[in-house]
Amino acid sequence: MKLSIEEIATLIKARVKGNCTNEITGVSPFDEAGPHDLTFAVEPRFLAEITESRAGAIIVPDSFEISSDSLGKTALLKTGNPKIAFFRMVAMFCPDKKYIPGIHASAVIGSCVTLGENILIESGVHIGDNVKAGNNVHIMPGSYIGDDVVLGDDVLIKPNVTIMEKTVIGNRVLIHSGTVVGSDGYGFAQNSGRHEKLVHKGFVEIGDDVEIGACNTIDRGTLGKTIIGNSVKTDNLVHIAHNVKIGDNTLIVAQVGIAGSTTIGRNVIIAGQAGITGHISIGNGTIVGPRAGVHASVDENQVV
Repeated sequence: MKLSIEEIATLIKARVKGNCTNEITGVSPFDEAGPHDLTFAVEPRFLAEITESRAGAIIVPDSFEISSDSLGKTALLKTGNPKIAFFRMVAMFCPDKKYIPGIHASAVIGSCVTLGENILIESGVHIGDNVKAGNNVHIMPGSYIGDDVVLGDDVLIKPNVTIMEKTVIGNRVLIHSGTVVGSDGYGFAQNSGRHEKLVHKGFVEIGDDVEIGACNTIDRGTLGKTIIGNSVKTDNLVHIAHNVKIGDNTLIVAQVGIAGSTTIGRNVIIAGQAGITGHISIGNGTIVGPRAGVHASVDENQVV
C-alpha cells in the first residue's frame, strides 16, 4: 500500500504541518521510522525528539506546536487522538488475513446446532449439542464449545479455547488462546474432616465488545451467573472466580485474581498482580494499584 500525506490526513481527519511530498508505504515504531514510514508521538520524550526523527510522517496531538522550519522532511499530522488514529492506519497497512467460511472436515458438530451466516470452524474444533452461533463467527483450531453455549455475532475464538456448557457470549467478542470459560469454581465444604466438592450448576455470561486475554480462567456461577460486562478487557493470566460480577468498560491487567461473589463496578482499572478477596464490592471508577491486596469493599472513584 502507498498513501500520500494528504490521503492519510483525510482518513484520520488530521491537519498537516510540514513537508507533504513523502509517500508512505508502511508503519513503524517512533525510534525505527524511516522516510516512507508513518509513526506517532504522544509522550513528552518522543515529542521532544521529533526534530531528530527520520519518519516520513508523525501523528501528534492537536495541541503540539513546533516551527515548520525545524521539521526538515517530516510531516506532522495533528489530530485529537494520535494513538487511535495511528493504529487505525496500522490496520490498513497490515490487514488481517482473509479467511474463507466453512467447516473443516475434522470438526465435530453436535445435534441441534444453529449456525449463522459466514461461519468458519477450523480443524479439531468440538461443538456440543444445542449450540447457537451468530453471524461471522470464527472458531480456530482445537477449541471446545460445550452444550447449550450461545455465541453472538462477530465472535473470534482463538486456538485451544475451552468454553464450557451454558456459557452465553455477546457480540464482537475476542477470546485468546488457552482461556477456559465456565470451569467449576473453587468450592468445598468440610465434612467429617474431608473437603467435599460443592456442585457448580451456574454459568458465565459475557457481554458485547469484550476481549479476554490468553490463559484466563473464568469460573461458572455456583448456581447463578458469573457476569463479564460490556467492553471489559482482560490481560493474560487473569482468574475470575464463581459469581463475580464485573461492570462495563473495566480493565483487568495480567495476573489479577478475583475471588468469588465479588462485584466490580464500571470503568474500574485493576493493575497487575492485584488480589481481590471474595464477597466485597469495588465502586465505579476506582483504580486498584499493582500488587494491591483488597480485603474490604472500596467506594467509587478511589485509588488504592
